[in-house]
Amino acid sequence: MKTIYIILMFAAAFVALYEQSLAKPNVVIMVIAIVIFMLGLMKLMSKVPSKNDPNNSSDEV
Repeated sequence: MKTIYIILMFAAAFVALYEQSLAKPNVVIMVIAIVIFMLGLMKLMSKVPSKNDPNNSSDEV
């Protein structure tokens, strides 16, 4: 599932950058691509534990 989000994020970033390079970029397509990119980033980062999480016991030896 993680690889699907990564591929989706790269595709959305590519579409947004390609659309921006055109002579008349479509703002709606750019906004949709950025939203997809941010949602994918949010889904990927939800699995990363917080640095200040007191329940995280991986630092204890």
